Amino acid sequence: MRDRVRVVVQGKDRWSRRAGLAGVLWATGELAVTVGVVVLLLVVHQVWWTNRQALTAAHEKVRELEGGGWPALSDTDGDTDGDTDADADADAGADTDSGSGSGSDSGSGSGVVSGASGGAGAAKVPPRESAYGVLRIPRLGVVVPVAQGVDKRSVLDKGYAGHYTGTAQPGAEGNFAVAGHRNTHGEPFRYINRLRAGDELIVDVRGKRYVYVVGRTLAETTERDTGVIAPVPHSTVRPDAGYSEPGAYITLTTCTPEYTSKYRLVVWGTLKR
Repeated sequence: MRDRVRVVVQGKDRWSRRAGLAGVLWATGELAVTVGVVVLLLVVHQVWWTNRQALTAAHEKVRELEGGGWPALSDTDGDTDGDTDADADADAGADTDSGSGSGSDSGSGSGVVSGASGGAGAAKVPPRESAYGVLRIPRLGVVVPVAQGVDKRSVLDKGYAGHYTGTAQPGAEGNFAVAGHRNTHGEPFRYINRLRAGDELIVDVRGKRYVYVVGRTLAETTERDTGVIAPVPHSTVRPDAGYSEPGAYITLTTCTPEYTSKYRLVVWGTLKR
Protein backbone atom coordinates (compact mmCIF):
# COMPACT_ATOMS: atom_id res chain seq x y z
CA MET A 1 0.00 0.00 0.00
CA ARG A 2 1.34 3.29 -1.04
CA ASP A 3 2.22 5.83 1.63
CA ARG A 4 0.14 8.95 1.56
CA VAL A 5 2.01 12.08 0.59
CA ARG A 6 1.20 15.10 2.75
CA VAL A 7 2.06 18.49 1.35
CA VAL A 8 2.75 21.16 3.94
CA VAL A 9 2.26 24.77 2.75
CA GLN A 10 4.81 26.97 4.42
CA GLY A 11 4.16 30.65 5.20
CA LYS A 12 0.36 30.59 4.83
CA ASP A 13 -0.19 32.45 8.10
CA ARG A 14 2.49 34.98 7.21
CA TRP A 15 0.82 35.69 3.85
CA SER A 16 -2.53 36.21 5.59
CA ARG A 17 -0.98 38.65 8.01
CA ARG A 18 0.62 40.60 5.18
CA ALA A 19 -2.66 40.71 3.26
CA GLY A 20 -4.43 42.01 6.36
CA LEU A 21 -1.78 44.68 6.92
CA ALA A 22 -2.00 45.75 3.28
CA GLY A 23 -5.78 46.13 3.63
CA VAL A 24 -5.39 48.30 6.71
CA LEU A 25 -2.81 50.48 5.00
CA TRP A 26 -5.00 50.82 1.92
CA ALA A 27 -8.02 51.83 4.02
CA THR A 28 -5.89 54.28 5.99
CA GLY A 29 -4.57 55.79 2.77
CA GLU A 30 -8.08 56.20 1.38
CA LEU A 31 -9.21 57.87 4.61
CA ALA A 32 -6.21 60.22 4.57
CA VAL A 33 -6.92 61.22 0.95
CA THR A 34 -10.60 61.82 1.76
CA VAL A 35 -9.75 63.96 4.79
CA GLY A 36 -7.19 65.87 2.72
CA VAL A 37 -9.75 66.63 0.01
CA VAL A 38 -12.29 67.81 2.60
CA VAL A 39 -9.70 70.06 4.27
CA LEU A 40 -8.66 71.45 0.88
CA LEU A 41 -12.27 72.25 0.04
CA LEU A 42 -12.72 73.99 3.38
CA VAL A 43 -9.59 76.06 2.77
CA VAL A 44 -10.78 76.99 -0.73
CA HIS A 45 -14.16 77.98 0.68
CA GLN A 46 -12.69 80.05 3.50
CA VAL A 47 -9.89 81.77 1.59
CA TRP A 48 -11.34 82.12 -1.92
CA TRP A 49 -15.11 81.71 -1.90
CA THR A 50 -15.79 83.89 1.15
CA ASN A 51 -13.65 86.61 -0.42
CA ARG A 52 -15.59 86.44 -3.66
CA GLN A 53 -18.96 86.53 -1.90
CA ALA A 54 -18.01 89.36 0.43
CA LEU A 55 -16.40 91.48 -2.29
CA THR A 56 -19.42 91.15 -4.55
CA ALA A 57 -21.84 92.04 -1.75
CA ALA A 58 -19.67 94.92 -0.54
CA HIS A 59 -19.40 96.45 -4.00
CA GLU A 60 -23.17 96.18 -4.43
CA LYS A 61 -23.65 97.97 -1.10
CA VAL A 62 -21.26 100.74 -2.19
CA ARG A 63 -23.27 101.25 -5.37
CA GLU A 64 -26.47 101.33 -3.34
CA LEU A 65 -25.09 103.96 -0.97
CA GLU A 66 -23.68 106.07 -3.77
CA GLY A 67 -27.07 105.89 -5.45
CA GLY A 68 -28.67 107.56 -2.44
CA GLY A 69 -29.52 104.54 -0.31
CA TRP A 70 -28.34 106.09 2.93
CA PRO A 71 -29.92 104.76 6.15
CA ALA A 72 -31.90 106.96 8.52
CA LEU A 73 -29.90 108.54 11.34
CA SER A 74 -30.68 108.74 15.03
CA ASP A 75 -30.44 111.87 17.18
CA THR A 76 -28.82 109.97 20.04
CA ASP A 77 -25.33 108.63 20.62
CA GLY A 78 -26.37 105.02 20.25
CA ASP A 79 -28.81 103.27 17.98
CA THR A 80 -32.40 103.67 16.86
CA ASP A 81 -33.26 100.35 18.49
CA GLY A 82 -32.96 101.75 22.03
CA ASP A 83 -29.58 100.31 23.00
CA THR A 84 -28.04 101.72 26.16
CA ASP A 85 -24.62 103.29 26.50
CA ALA A 86 -23.48 100.08 28.18
CA ASP A 87 -24.54 98.11 25.11
CA ALA A 88 -22.59 100.51 22.93
CA ASP A 89 -19.47 100.07 25.05
CA ALA A 90 -19.86 96.28 24.88
CA ASP A 91 -20.11 96.48 21.10
CA ALA A 92 -16.99 98.59 20.92
CA GLY A 93 -15.09 96.10 23.04
CA ALA A 94 -16.27 92.80 21.61
CA ASP A 95 -13.51 90.78 19.97
CA THR A 96 -15.79 89.14 17.43
CA ASP A 97 -13.41 87.28 15.18
CA SER A 98 -14.54 83.84 16.33
CA GLY A 99 -17.34 83.10 13.90
CA SER A 100 -19.94 83.09 16.65
CA GLY A 101 -19.70 86.60 18.00
CA SER A 102 -18.91 85.17 21.40
CA GLY A 103 -15.88 87.30 22.08
CA SER A 104 -13.04 84.96 21.15
CA ASP A 105 -10.70 85.41 18.23
CA SER A 106 -9.98 82.69 15.69
CA GLY A 107 -7.50 84.38 13.43
CA SER A 108 -9.52 85.47 10.44
CA GLY A 109 -8.01 88.87 10.90
CA SER A 110 -10.58 91.53 11.76
CA GLY A 111 -8.31 93.30 14.20
CA VAL A 112 -11.07 94.21 16.64
CA VAL A 113 -9.54 95.65 19.80
CA SER A 114 -10.81 93.71 22.81
CA GLY A 115 -12.15 95.66 25.75
CA ALA A 116 -12.01 98.96 23.88
CA SER A 117 -14.27 101.92 24.51
CA GLY A 118 -14.31 105.16 22.61
CA GLY A 119 -15.01 108.82 22.98
CA ALA A 120 -17.99 110.93 22.09
CA GLY A 121 -19.36 110.64 18.57
CA ALA A 122 -21.28 113.04 16.34
CA ALA A 123 -24.86 114.07 17.17
CA LYS A 124 -26.50 111.78 14.61
CA VAL A 125 -25.52 108.15 14.18
CA PRO A 126 -26.84 105.26 12.02
CA PRO A 127 -28.62 102.15 13.29
CA ARG A 128 -26.57 99.28 14.67
CA GLU A 129 -24.97 97.05 11.99
CA SER A 130 -26.16 99.31 9.18
CA ALA A 131 -23.83 100.35 6.34
CA TYR A 132 -23.87 104.14 6.25
CA GLY A 133 -20.62 105.28 4.64
CA VAL A 134 -17.89 104.40 2.18
CA LEU A 135 -14.17 104.21 3.00
CA ARG A 136 -11.73 104.65 0.14
CA ILE A 137 -8.01 103.92 0.33
CA PRO A 138 -6.63 105.14 -3.02
CA ARG A 139 -3.12 103.71 -2.58
CA LEU A 140 -4.55 100.21 -2.13
CA GLY A 141 -7.50 100.52 -4.49
CA VAL A 142 -9.86 99.69 -1.61
CA VAL A 143 -13.48 100.85 -1.65
CA VAL A 144 -15.46 99.38 1.24
CA PRO A 145 -18.74 100.11 3.02
CA VAL A 146 -18.55 101.30 6.62
CA ALA A 147 -21.16 99.87 8.99
CA GLN A 148 -22.03 100.72 12.57
CA GLY A 149 -20.61 98.15 14.99
CA VAL A 150 -17.94 95.45 14.79
CA ASP A 151 -20.06 92.31 14.93
CA LYS A 152 -18.44 89.53 12.92
CA ARG A 153 -21.39 87.92 11.18
CA SER A 154 -23.49 90.99 10.49
CA VAL A 155 -20.68 93.44 9.64
CA LEU A 156 -17.11 92.20 9.20
CA ASP A 157 -17.92 88.94 7.38
CA LYS A 158 -19.84 90.96 4.80
CA GLY A 159 -16.57 92.55 3.75
CA TYR A 160 -17.42 95.82 5.52
CA ALA A 161 -15.28 97.99 7.74
CA GLY A 162 -16.90 98.12 11.18
CA HIS A 163 -17.12 101.38 13.10
CA TYR A 164 -16.41 101.02 16.81
CA THR A 165 -19.58 102.19 18.52
CA GLY A 166 -18.80 105.01 20.91
CA THR A 167 -15.95 106.45 18.85
CA ALA A 168 -16.37 109.63 16.82
CA GLN A 169 -18.29 109.79 13.56
CA PRO A 170 -16.49 110.80 10.32
CA GLY A 171 -15.39 114.44 10.32
CA ALA A 172 -16.04 114.94 14.03
CA GLU A 173 -13.56 115.79 16.75
CA GLY A 174 -12.24 112.65 18.38
CA ASN A 175 -11.31 109.33 16.83
CA PHE A 176 -13.28 107.70 14.02
CA ALA A 177 -12.10 104.11 14.55
CA VAL A 178 -12.86 101.13 12.32
CA ALA A 179 -11.88 97.45 12.13
CA GLY A 180 -11.68 95.16 9.13
CA HIS A 181 -10.65 91.65 8.14
CA ARG A 182 -7.10 91.16 6.96
CA ASN A 183 -7.75 87.68 5.60
CA THR A 184 -10.94 86.07 4.25
CA HIS A 185 -14.38 87.66 3.83
CA GLY A 186 -13.25 90.36 1.44
CA GLU A 187 -10.09 91.14 3.46
CA PRO A 188 -10.40 94.95 2.93
CA PHE A 189 -7.54 95.70 5.34
CA ARG A 190 -5.12 93.04 4.10
CA TYR A 191 -2.50 95.49 2.87
CA ILE A 192 -2.90 98.46 5.20
CA ASN A 193 0.64 97.73 6.38
CA ARG A 194 1.71 99.25 3.04
CA LEU A 195 0.24 102.64 3.87
CA ARG A 196 2.71 105.44 4.42
CA ALA A 197 2.62 108.93 5.89
CA GLY A 198 0.80 111.27 3.50
CA ASP A 199 -1.52 108.64 2.00
CA GLU A 200 -5.18 109.64 1.93
CA LEU A 201 -8.07 107.85 3.61
CA ILE A 202 -11.39 109.13 2.25
CA VAL A 203 -14.75 108.67 3.97
CA ASP A 204 -18.02 109.52 2.17
CA VAL A 205 -21.22 109.84 4.22
CA ARG A 206 -24.53 111.13 2.82
CA GLY A 207 -22.88 113.16 0.08
CA LYS A 208 -20.21 114.64 2.36
CA ARG A 209 -16.55 113.76 1.96
CA TYR A 210 -13.97 113.69 4.74
CA VAL A 211 -10.33 113.30 3.79
CA TYR A 212 -7.85 112.03 6.34
CA VAL A 213 -4.09 111.85 5.88
CA VAL A 214 -2.09 108.92 7.25
CA GLY A 215 0.30 110.12 9.89
CA ARG A 216 1.49 107.21 11.96
CA THR A 217 1.36 103.42 12.10
CA LEU A 218 1.82 100.84 14.83
CA ALA A 219 3.14 97.64 13.31
CA GLU A 220 2.28 95.44 16.27
CA THR A 221 0.45 95.69 19.57
CA THR A 222 -1.74 93.50 21.75
CA GLU A 223 -5.48 93.02 21.28
CA ARG A 224 -5.97 94.66 24.70
CA ASP A 225 -4.30 97.91 23.70
CA THR A 226 -7.50 99.96 24.04
CA GLY A 227 -5.71 103.28 23.76
CA VAL A 228 -5.37 102.91 19.99
CA ILE A 229 -9.03 103.84 19.51
CA ALA A 230 -9.23 106.40 22.32
CA PRO A 231 -10.41 109.97 21.46
CA VAL A 232 -6.73 110.93 21.35
CA PRO A 233 -5.29 107.70 19.91
CA HIS A 234 -2.19 106.30 21.53
CA SER A 235 -0.74 102.97 22.55
CA THR A 236 -0.94 101.89 26.17
CA VAL A 237 1.68 99.23 25.38
CA ARG A 238 4.17 101.46 23.58
CA PRO A 239 4.02 104.95 25.10
CA ASP A 240 5.99 106.45 22.19
CA ALA A 241 3.29 105.46 19.64
CA GLY A 242 0.30 107.66 18.93
CA TYR A 243 -0.80 111.23 19.57
CA SER A 244 -1.01 113.50 22.60
CA GLU A 245 -3.19 116.41 21.41
CA PRO A 246 -6.96 116.52 20.77
CA GLY A 247 -8.00 116.51 17.13
CA ALA A 248 -10.04 114.73 14.47
CA TYR A 249 -8.47 111.33 13.89
CA ILE A 250 -9.10 108.10 11.98
CA THR A 251 -7.90 104.67 13.12
CA LEU A 252 -7.77 101.45 11.10
CA THR A 253 -7.24 98.21 13.03
CA THR A 254 -6.65 94.67 11.80
CA CYS A 255 -4.81 91.49 12.79
CA THR A 256 -1.14 90.72 12.32
CA PRO A 257 0.72 88.62 11.21
CA GLU A 258 -1.46 87.49 8.31
CA TYR A 259 -3.68 84.45 8.90
CA THR A 260 -3.30 84.86 12.67
CA SER A 261 -4.92 86.99 15.33
CA LYS A 262 -2.03 87.16 17.77
CA TYR A 263 -1.39 90.91 17.49
CA ARG A 264 -2.98 94.07 16.10
CA LEU A 265 -1.78 96.35 13.33
CA VAL A 266 -2.88 99.99 13.58
CA VAL A 267 -2.88 102.90 11.12
CA TRP A 268 -3.68 106.43 12.29
CA GLY A 269 -4.52 109.53 10.32
CA THR A 270 -5.71 113.10 10.88
CA LEU A 271 -8.51 115.03 9.20
CA LYS A 272 -7.37 117.23 6.35
CA ARG A 273 -8.68 120.72 7.07
